[in-house]
Amino acid sequence: MPTLLVISHPEVIVDPGRPVERWCLSPTGVDRMRTFAQSPMAANVGSIWSSTETKAIEAAGILAGALGVGIRVSHDLGENDRSATGFLPPDEFESVADRFFASPTQSVRGWERAVDAQARMRKAVARIADNHREGDLAIVAHGAVGTLLFCALSGKPINRSFDQPFQGHVWTAALPSLQPITGWTPIAPRI
Repeated sequence: MPTLLVISHPEVIVDPGRPVERWCLSPTGVDRMRTFAQSPMAANVGSIWSSTETKAIEAAGILAGALGVGIRVSHDLGENDRSATGFLPPDEFESVADRFFASPTQSVRGWERAVDAQARMRKAVARIADNHREGDLAIVAHGAVGTLLFCALSGKPINRSFDQPFQGHVWTAALPSLQPITGWTPIAPRI
């Protein structure tokens, strides 16, 4: 049975002077993604899609290079739009993210509403899955939208309790049903 792998990019270099969408993977993130790309879980991937954000494209590129598979990108796989605030210090970011998940029908500090990001991600993944033909399908994206998608496909309300504990995780679903099989698990041990 083919499987959907929803992968969140691993660790990044936090650079407050650059737009968040252009942040790159850190050396640790690169190492963890390389480990995942060599794992049995990735062995049957026949198609890779990525958000248009640099960190996701870099992670997808590592996977693609290991498997000899091309990458396609979609803006609709991007993280929830947080451009209204831009970079936030970690403690402030976590507080706003908590509110984002707790009030999914409201825009928190100008961020894209959770229900809108969820609908966008669900529609994009359904479209991609409908056109997928061979092997497993990997979607390399981001933690928040990956969690929102998991909640939608699991029939669960939006809740941060389903979020990944740190960057660089994967959850799986059956294809073509998109019924989740597993929740978030680390792509590789945390270094």
